[in-house]
Amino acid sequence: MKRDPIASGKRKPVNMSIGTGIVAFAREAGVNLSQVSEAAIRKATEAVRARRWQEEHREWIDAHNRWIDESGIPLSTLRVL
Repeated sequence: MKRDPIASGKRKPVNMSIGTGIVAFAREAGVNLSQVSEAAIRKATEAVRARRWQEEHREWIDAHNRWIDESGIPLSTLRVL
């Protein structure tokens, strides 16, 4: 099982400014602001992490893609479609 590198298991209180209309409607609808905020921040940080990884490994990715273009997909003759 892969460990989530972002999750620490601990909680830290933070101050956020959110529009009063959104807060009122969310409370009325029973939306847990902490859970929704955490999920949105997690999604945003995972997108940044993925983009940074791609940028850091761009040279290898390009070289690998060139090799595939030139050589074909390894073992592709064994694929059953």
